[in-house]
Amino acid sequence: MKKLIFTLVIASFCMLSASAQRYAYVDTEYILKNLASYSDAQKELDRLSKQWQTEIEQRYESIDRLYKAYQAEKVLLTEEMRKEREDEIVRKEQDAKELQRSRFGVDGDLFKKREELIQPIQDDIYNAIKEVAQGGGFSVIFDKANQSNILYADPRYDKSDRVLSRLGISAKDRTTDDADDSDSLDDNSQQREEPSRDTGNKR
Repeated sequence: MKKLIFTLVIASFCMLSASAQRYAYVDTEYILKNLASYSDAQKELDRLSKQWQTEIEQRYESIDRLYKAYQAEKVLLTEEMRKEREDEIVRKEQDAKELQRSRFGVDGDLFKKREELIQPIQDDIYNAIKEVAQGGGFSVIFDKANQSNILYADPRYDKSDRVLSRLGISAKDRTTDDADDSDSLDDNSQQREEPSRDTGNKR
């Protein structure tokens, strides 16, 4: 009996503690979409990616021309000359692969550039979320964009616009979410409307 009472007391305490906590959420995809700095960073990354990809493709095209020329002239070459040409092609292929790895591989140039451009933006967002949490007395703030197990979130608890305000983005400069206006309720494809985001008011 004492054990049961103790268990009930602990359960009641946990429920009271949970009820005393305040929760909210943000949508970092929505926040990022409204940051010009993030858009500029993405454009720069895309530009560099295309530039480096073109550079690598040109290397392989050059190797392909060398190989075709070698095949056409192979019968006219001495054994020593064939060996030199083959070694040259192999060396250039290795160089091209190394360039590709250094540009797009793990810890490559694109990865480092992304960290350089995106990390400061992520830090600013985190600090803004922290300020909103502390100012509003929230114990936990979830990220709707990364919480795939969140089936429903009441828009009243969405503090994304408050975060944008902390980041200096005024209501008139914000872009609304182009979210689907319906969700599937069952296998018969019953639909319900999703509440639209009002970007004109702070949350």
